[in-house]
Amino acid sequence: MRTELSDEAVEYGRVARQALAAAGGDRLVQDAEADPGTRAGVADLLATIGAWDLDPRGSVDELEAAAALCHAAGWWAAPYPVAERLARPADADGLVVVDTNAPAARLAHLPDARWAAVGLGGFRYVATPRAPAASPRKSGFVVDLDLDRAGGDADLALGLVLPCWTLLGMLDRAVDLTCGYVVEREQFGQVLASFQGVQFQLTEAEVERIGVEELAKYALWSLTARPDEAVADALALRLAAIEAAEVVFRVTHQLHGAIGFCDETVLSWLSRHSQPLRRLPLGVSATRAALTDRIGHQGLAGLFDDPVGAS
Repeated sequence: MRTELSDEAVEYGRVARQALAAAGGDRLVQDAEADPGTRAGVADLLATIGAWDLDPRGSVDELEAAAALCHAAGWWAAPYPVAERLARPADADGLVVVDTNAPAARLAHLPDARWAAVGLGGFRYVATPRAPAASPRKSGFVVDLDLDRAGGDADLALGLVLPCWTLLGMLDRAVDLTCGYVVEREQFGQVLASFQGVQFQLTEAEVERIGVEELAKYALWSLTARPDEAVADALALRLAAIEAAEVVFRVTHQLHGAIGFCDETVLSWLSRHSQPLRRLPLGVSATRAALTDRIGHQGLAGLFDDPVGAS
């Protein structure tokens, strides 16, 4: 089993991150809040590096490149549903996983796109975004959806896994920003990073972050290596990712202090725009319940799924 991304995928992710940086980096999401019409410009930018030519279902290499692209989008909190676009079926522009009792997604101000949706039961729908009910600052570009039952396949596992790579990119950036902050900031004549309490908090955040990274790689491998278990592995990844996000953003906000909630810091924007990924389609408790319902008493297969004592 190989769970590390290929060198080509890692390089593609680096190119994507540089392209987003050159186009504005952190300004992209800030400008999109002020003028939501600029969201579509992110898609045009990513088209120049061949993002929408990727077919995550076509080969392992393209799947890994798609994951690396989602990670790059998360690093900059890019104001466009990159993961959802990459998970698209053949007859739609994107795929969102929804709670069919209250369907919603980050699809505001993208009027020309055709969206498919899939519930956790695996049924596929045509999704039509409603008019935004709140400003992007309050909604994070989330709108309610109208669903019409449709036929065809819906790749629930892929639709769950790729957004987790976007959230992983956000967690990586939050930790990176905080490491830089505590090295530069002084208190009582010492840099914050020299205090043992700060080191313990950063270690806690990093342990959570790296755990999500390993599970994200494993779930990506599972998509092609054992598709029968892929949805369970994807739900396990999502649960780990949103639980880790609670820890990482708690720690990073604490170490930034009050300034971490001010828009003059990148962390504030990153934290705010991570919320839709953490809440939709389900939060922690509902995701845990969905995972429990799927695996029952059998548990996850995991890396070591041979019975104890088997020869």
